[in-house]
Amino acid sequence: MSSSSEGRRERSTWITAISADQVAAYRPYTFFASTGYCPPTYTLAWSCGVNCLANPDFKPLAAGGDGEFIQYWFVGYSPSLKRVIVSHEGTRLGAMYDIHDSRSVSMLTDVSIAQMALNSALFPDISPGIRVHSGFADEQLKTASSILAAVQTALEKYNASGAIALLDSVYLPLHLPAFVKVNTVAYGLPRVGNQAFADYVDAHLSLIHINNQKDIVPIIPSSIPFFVNYRQPAGEIHIQASGEWDSCPGQENESDLCSAGDVPNIFSGSIANHDGPYAGVETSCKYLTGGLK
Repeated sequence: MSSSSEGRRERSTWITAISADQVAAYRPYTFFASTGYCPPTYTLAWSCGVNCLANPDFKPLAAGGDGEFIQYWFVGYSPSLKRVIVSHEGTRLGAMYDIHDSRSVSMLTDVSIAQMALNSALFPDISPGIRVHSGFADEQLKTASSILAAVQTALEKYNASGAIALLDSVYLPLHLPAFVKVNTVAYGLPRVGNQAFADYVDAHLSLIHINNQKDIVPIIPSSIPFFVNYRQPAGEIHIQASGEWDSCPGQENESDLCSAGDVPNIFSGSIANHDGPYAGVETSCKYLTGGLK
């Protein structure tokens, strides 16, 4: 038996497999994430082919973005889940996260590694030592007020809880009533901030981030010591090539059953794995009638 095989066997005692029922419970959120790649015209009408049909009772309330300079997003209510849903278009690699075409703003946002403190008007009382990817912060700022207003409307109308994308899941609780519980399910989540940010997320948020096989996005930006420090929060679920879903405890788990260990650098990873499949679902708008990607 090789040392690698021995390592996998030892680590399997604390990296636990996700049951089929648990995987199925994430499936509605996977389709919501995939629908996030669709233009507002389709999400507001909830007419986007298979993606929308997978959550047929969803009631859209607001949507925006142009898919180029402002990423697509939508907010609405799911009666079956009894939750307000906020979905953001992810990084497109279809061309690197396609995350769009090869020269998309989304991709250029990811390439930048500069960090910045969170906007104090949006994130009151957050320590300036908590620093995040400047591109992600700029993107979140573009839609923050619109999404907050839509979530407030949904909460008033439906008296529901919410499932939110990461920076919004830090932002929204600072402006919503304390009884509102925010849960975040992310797919192929890149490193968003520094160690202090990851620690804040672990302490204050309910986060699950699901990574597919050798997807390179969860390990970017790379944490090169003489540049800047980036750190993934806890909550990773890693999908193996076998199709098994494993829960990886802690931050940046270095087991080869988890992203940090399985993909130590971008050259050992795969762009294609970013889109999925996540339990048979790919995160794009290709399910839209007419074949829009």
